[in-house]
Amino acid sequence: MHTNSQKIVVRKLNTQRQVSWRYDGRILNKEANSVLIEAFFNRPDLLFHGVLLRENDRFLERYYTDRWYNIFEIHDRDDDRLKGWYCNVTTPAEISPGYISYVDLALDLLVYPDGGHLILDQDEFQELELEPHQQAQALQALEALQEIARAGQMWHTIHQHLQ
Repeated sequence: MHTNSQKIVVRKLNTQRQVSWRYDGRILNKEANSVLIEAFFNRPDLLFHGVLLRENDRFLERYYTDRWYNIFEIHDRDDDRLKGWYCNVTTPAEISPGYISYVDLALDLLVYPDGGHLILDQDEFQELELEPHQQAQALQALEALQEIARAGQMWHTIHQHLQ
């Protein structure tokens, strides 16, 4: 089901369900268990593990209500060049009118355009006081993301149902 660029607010929550970051986006596509939005990086320029994230870089962000992760595809603000993918291990997204919310579980996977990838924030993840089932779901989600990266399927995962 395609939508006409409906505005949405993304709320990243910590494990106490407090908002740690919020920003605006617009819905590009909505499916039964996922939504794809476009948003623009709203922080100052930052060199992050070899990727220069610049204010107003374009992000395509796929959120799932039935998976323990989301995937952000990062494009340069000037020439729309693909910079890579940033994958967050999270609780399944809560999608309500006007909002997407998710609880960040610290583990992240950065995937470069050449397919190389880097696991981030393992120490932070270990420090979270998660229930055993949450910890198991998070580790399974990280493995699923690594498998998508190894298979070269990041682009397809973001753009599914858009063709």
